[in-house]
Amino acid sequence: MDPDPMQYVEEQDDHEKNKEVADAKSSRKLNTLVAISVALLATFMGICKVKDDNIVQAMQQAQADKIDNYSWFQARNVREEIAKATIAELTAQAASAPQQAQAAYQEQIKAYQAIEQDQAEKKKIQQADAEKADKTYNELNYHDDQFDLSDAMLALAISLLALTALTQKRWLFVLAMVPTFFGTLMGLAGLFGWAIHPNALTRLLS
Repeated sequence: MDPDPMQYVEEQDDHEKNKEVADAKSSRKLNTLVAISVALLATFMGICKVKDDNIVQAMQQAQADKIDNYSWFQARNVREEIAKATIAELTAQAASAPQQAQAAYQEQIKAYQAIEQDQAEKKKIQQADAEKADKTYNELNYHDDQFDLSDAMLALAISLLALTALTQKRWLFVLAMVPTFFGTLMGLAGLFGWAIHPNALTRLLS
């Protein structure tokens, strides 16, 4: 019995159809993974953005508090120095003043000594408050850097996922998972206050 040539054509057509179906199924699966990944990353970035905005506002307030306290520190320092200079001047004048004027001089000296002591104590408080505000700013900036790195890594991941959807290259999807991991890690570190801070990378990007 002679072989039927059409049988081979039909088998080849069936093979091609099966391959096309398999490719389409694989493509749909990859596109689904890309879409889910982008949706999850966008949601996570939105949550991190809210937290980061709150941190930035707190940083601005801490910076303003630091500047305000240091301004008051300088003002109180000037007042203290003026009081010291006035005490020195009154003391020198009292040394050559007549006896009946001594009581008035001593009263003035005591008044300026009280001003000097008051300004010295308040100056210490202003300095402590300024240092506290500066410490708060640095702590907040630490977490702000984490969110900045997270945002950069996740933006890179989404770009790679977009290329994956266009080219249908699975290796691009795998590559996109690298910045996704690090971006998610830094975002979680910022949200939960973990001590993860790549200083070298932060200095490079700052």
